[in-house]
Amino acid sequence: MSQTVLILGGNGKIGSHAADAFWNAGWRVRHYDRSTNDMTAAAMGADVIVNGLNPPLYRDWARNIPMITDQVIAAAKASGATVILPGNVYNFGRHEGEMNETTPQAAHTRKGRIRIAMEDAYRASGVQTIVLRAGNFIDPNGNGDIMSMLIMRAAASKKLTSPGNADAMQAYAYVPDWARAARMLAEKRDSLSSFEDIAFPGHSFTLNQLKSQVEATTGMAFKVTSFPWWAVRLASPFVELAREMLEMRYLYSLNHWLGAGKFDELLPDFRPTPLADVMCVGLPADINPDQSVRSSGKAVAAE
Repeated sequence: MSQTVLILGGNGKIGSHAADAFWNAGWRVRHYDRSTNDMTAAAMGADVIVNGLNPPLYRDWARNIPMITDQVIAAAKASGATVILPGNVYNFGRHEGEMNETTPQAAHTRKGRIRIAMEDAYRASGVQTIVLRAGNFIDPNGNGDIMSMLIMRAAASKKLTSPGNADAMQAYAYVPDWARAARMLAEKRDSLSSFEDIAFPGHSFTLNQLKSQVEATTGMAFKVTSFPWWAVRLASPFVELAREMLEMRYLYSLNHWLGAGKFDELLPDFRPTPLADVMCVGLPADINPDQSVRSSGKAVAAE
């Protein structure tokens, strides 16, 4: 019998790729229309809700995140659906090294504390919730992800932009892979606990390792330049987005990755998209000889 997933935020990174992953696996895919403002009605009959909603332009988290959370919990309670949402590493503060479900959540930023409160609300609600926690998102469609907006923003000029320490290990999640994993977890939700915190290992690499891979792929020399944080700081008294970006600046020099232990135990057959492909998806088409990943917008690995 076909199952139904309700996608929240279908135009965003998470929602669009989740819709593909569930549809390709034979699920009925339903999209929430924000203009109706009736999420509970949209959720009726759904087996799973994928929460891809996020405050626009990285703004006003203190008001928007609790509001979205309350709506999703109410919709899940009314429909009996399982909620899947993308977690992040903000919860862990300045913890270096491996991050996983056992890592203390000691956020030192406002955004991190908001994310902790959000997850606590799901945990206390009694709604079955799967937090699939990921690092920096990489979207082959360049939909507001860190690779296209920041790191590869000057790639056409043979430059990679470093927002922090170019030798710091960083956790990344290729969004089509995350979406496939979310779908696989949805299909075994009956064997999962009411609240699951699962680290999505994805891929981890430094910006200098990225530079080496890009140069090997293109046969061209690239230069690493520093992101102009000074300009962001100058704008911060007047521009909310600038203030929000500055708050999370520490992450780009924080040496960290996400552990694979629990993920591999739950999904031993999962195969991620190859690292070299993921590292090069943000390159402009005229300098990337292999555009197979970007052009499809879908993960290339088999399950």
